[in-house]
Amino acid sequence: MPDAPAGCGPSLAQALEHAGARLARAGVANGRREATALWATLAGVAPGEAWIQRDRPASGAVLDRFWDAVERRSSGVPFAYAVGRVAFRHLELHVDPRALIPRPETEGLVDLVLQWGKREGGRGNGGSAADIGTGCGCIALSLAVEGNFERVIAVERSLDAAALARENVERIRPAVPVDVRDGDLIAPLGRELFRVIVANPPYLTVQEYEELDPSVRNFEPKEALVSGSDGLDATRALLARAGARLEPDGLLALEIDERRADAVRALARELGWARTTIREDLFGRPRYALIIPREEA
Repeated sequence: MPDAPAGCGPSLAQALEHAGARLARAGVANGRREATALWATLAGVAPGEAWIQRDRPASGAVLDRFWDAVERRSSGVPFAYAVGRVAFRHLELHVDPRALIPRPETEGLVDLVLQWGKREGGRGNGGSAADIGTGCGCIALSLAVEGNFERVIAVERSLDAAALARENVERIRPAVPVDVRDGDLIAPLGRELFRVIVANPPYLTVQEYEELDPSVRNFEPKEALVSGSDGLDATRALLARAGARLEPDGLLALEIDERRADAVRALARELGWARTTIREDLFGRPRYALIIPREEA
């Protein structure tokens, strides 16, 4: 880790001032605010608390991690990777380049699944849930902590991402068991049946990936973003196979690309799903597909 820069002084205020200037020179917008957010995250305090503590000495392990995070952010590393953690719903998860950084849109997907469970009443409680392509484990762990499932299976084809998910399971230790399984899509589920199968699959084309902001393209795993020539390979495979692993009154919940909502609906119809409901995210974009295998009798 780099030493504290010469002349930054012993106080937190001086450290933040120096770090803010360093970030601004690197092109980070609102460098002082970013520096305060980095410190607050690493110190486990609110940004306002960091301001209240500004006259206190800045030293010790937090300061070492802070300078390291400042240098990483200055080189373009995303905030979450720079600090090594991210907030997702009620959880704080460890995150690094082994897996995508969870987005607020995916929090919305979890919320829809939980709402569906409540609407289902007694039939929505218990049973098993599966999270396909779990990444750092954000969906699986949220369902285990907030849902009414008896257990959650998390599937991940990247061995590195699966290892990160297991680390988060070990850190959080939810009361409901979360089993992280290595493998691609539905295959690791075997012949088990699930109340809910949830996935935030890759859904970009190569061209769309190349047009992403460098902070995403240069640091987050490409294989978790790109899915064939039309961006639908993973979604198509899930629609073809997930029905066999769902209970008759179960739910397949997918995060989708807003540009492909109609294509996903058409695919689901062609592959024999009874009904697809497209829901919007907080920005009004068609982002979620809620799909059921058969209509009520």
